[in-house]
Amino acid sequence: MAIWKRKSLNSTFEKNNAIPDLVWRFLSLRVKSEEELNKILNPTLSELKDPLLILNMDRAVQRLIEAFEKDEKICIYADFDLDGTSGLAILNEGLKKVGYQNVIHYQPKRLAEGYGFHPQAVEDLQAQGVKLIVTVDVGITSFAAFQMAKKLNVDAILTDHHLPIQENGVEKLPEAFCIVNPNQKQDTSGLNYLCGAGVAFYLLRALKRGFYEKASLPKNEWDLKEVLDFLCIGTLTDMVPLVEDNRVLVKHGMKALQNTVKPGLRELLERLNLDQRELTSQDVAIKFAPKLNALSRMESDVLPRDIYLETEASRAKGLVDKMMKNNETRQSLQHSSVEKAEASLSAWTYKDFNFISSKDFHRGIIGLIATKIANDTNKPTFIGSEDLDGMIVGSSRLPNGYDGNLVLALASAEAILNRFGGHAAAAGFEFSASKTQDFIQTLNKYYTDQALIHKEIEIEYDTEAGLADLTKPNMKWYNFAGPYGVGFSIPIFRFNNLVLNQVKEIRGGHIKMTATDLSQAGKTKVDILYFSPTEKKKEQLKVGQPYDILGEIQINYFNKTETTQILMKDFISHESK
Repeated sequence: MAIWKRKSLNSTFEKNNAIPDLVWRFLSLRVKSEEELNKILNPTLSELKDPLLILNMDRAVQRLIEAFEKDEKICIYADFDLDGTSGLAILNEGLKKVGYQNVIHYQPKRLAEGYGFHPQAVEDLQAQGVKLIVTVDVGITSFAAFQMAKKLNVDAILTDHHLPIQENGVEKLPEAFCIVNPNQKQDTSGLNYLCGAGVAFYLLRALKRGFYEKASLPKNEWDLKEVLDFLCIGTLTDMVPLVEDNRVLVKHGMKALQNTVKPGLRELLERLNLDQRELTSQDVAIKFAPKLNALSRMESDVLPRDIYLETEASRAKGLVDKMMKNNETRQSLQHSSVEKAEASLSAWTYKDFNFISSKDFHRGIIGLIATKIANDTNKPTFIGSEDLDGMIVGSSRLPNGYDGNLVLALASAEAILNRFGGHAAAAGFEFSASKTQDFIQTLNKYYTDQALIHKEIEIEYDTEAGLADLTKPNMKWYNFAGPYGVGFSIPIFRFNNLVLNQVKEIRGGHIKMTATDLSQAGKTKVDILYFSPTEKKKEQLKVGQPYDILGEIQINYFNKTETTQILMKDFISHESK
C-alpha cells in the first residue's frame, strides 16, 4: 500500500483575499512572494528572455539571412513527434511569412527510418538542391549525418534541446555549421527548459529581429503570436517544465490554440468538442495530442504535419476524418495486443518485472501496451516487437508512482543491447531475439537486487478539500491558475470520509463512481473516475463504504453542461478519529 504524504508549506506571505481558499491552499505551497504569484497567474510576453542569449543564435541568424539573400533552398528537418512537428510548423510558417520562398520540410518515418538525423536523408536533400538544413528537436547525437552534410557542402544548423553526449566530462558535439541548443555546457541563457519547438520559436524571434535591424531586408507586420498555438502543443506534449518562459508561452499559447483559425487545428478542436469552451493543458495532453500522435505511430498516409499545415477547410475536414479513423484502428490494435500480453502473463514467473515480446505487436504501440500492463500489474514492464530479421525493438514503462529508473535497469544489460535510452519512467531498447534469455536473467538480477532496497511507494498530495469546495467559481479559478504539467504539477487533493453510492465498470476497464461527503450529511454528490485499476483495487471498492480519496479535480463538459469530477489516484478505507 502506498504511503500518503502531505506537502509542506513553502510560503509565509499573507493570503491574497481575491483567491479562493481551495486554490490558495495549493498555490501557497508553490510560491514564496507576491511577485512570484503574479508571474504564475498573469505571465506576460514582455517577460520573455532575449533569444540572442542562446549560444550561437547570432550565427544561425546570419546564415539564414545569407540564405535569404542568395535565395538558397532550405530544408527544415524535424523529428516525427509532436514537439518536432510543432517546431517544423513554426519555422515553416515563420520563414514563409518573413519572406522566404524556397523552403521545404522533411521528417523521418517513425518505423521505416527511426528517430534521428540520417546521412541518407542528407544525400537525398542535397540531390534536390538543398543548400541549408535546419534541424528541429533532433541532431545532437547525429554525428554521421553532419559529417555527410559537410562532405556534400550542405550547411546544417543544429537546433535541439536534448543533452549532448559526454565523454570523460567533455561534450562530444557534431560538426554542424552551428549548434543552437540551450543544454550545451557553454550556454548561459538559462533557457535549458525549452522543448525543440521552443528552440525553433526562439530562432524565429531572433531571425525576425535580424530582418528588422538590417535595412536591406524586407519588413512586414507578421506577428509571432500566430505560431503560439503550435508552440503550445509542442511544449505540453514534450513534458518540459512549465516554468519561466515556458509558462508564459503556454499560458498565451492556450488562448491562441483556443482561438486558432488554422483549418486543421480548428477542425480537430471542433471534432473533439473542445471549440466552445476554455481549453486546459489536460485537454491538449489527454484528448488532443494522442490522436495526432497515433498518425505517426501507425505511419498513416496522413501525418500530424499535414493537419498542422493545411490551409483549406474542406481538405482539413478530410484529413481529420482520416485521423479519427486511424485512431480507431490504433485503439482496436492496442486492445487486442493488450489482451495478448495479458494472456502471456499467465506463464510469466518473475515477480518483480514483466517482459513480453511478440511478432504480432505493432512497433508503433508497444509503449502504450507497456503503460497498460505496468499500471495493471504495478511492475516495471518491458514490451518487445520482434521483426523478420530477429531483432526485438522494445519499449518500457514504470507504473504510476513507482520509484525506479528504467535507464539504469537497461544499463545493467548494456552488453546485451544494441541500443537503449530514454527517461526514468519511459525508455526504449533493442537487442537480438537470440539473447532474450540473457536479457531476462540480467533484468531479474537487477530487480532482485533492487527489491532488497526498494522503498514503499509515496504519494504526495497538496492539501485537503471537501466536496463543498468544488463550486463553479472555485473551478474557474482553479483553471485560471494553470496550466499544469511538469514543474507545476496538477494538484492532488485529499477528500476524507466519502461514501460510494455507485460503482460500475466502464469501457476500457476503468471505474466510474458517485460519492457523497458524510461530513456534510450527504448534501453534496460528485462523480469519480478511476483509470486502469488493478483487479485487487476493484474488489476493494464497495457501495455504502466510506473512503479517503486522493485525486485530481477537473470540469467535465457533457451536452453543454459543466460538472466537477474527481480523477482518483488512490484510496483507503476511512478510519473515524
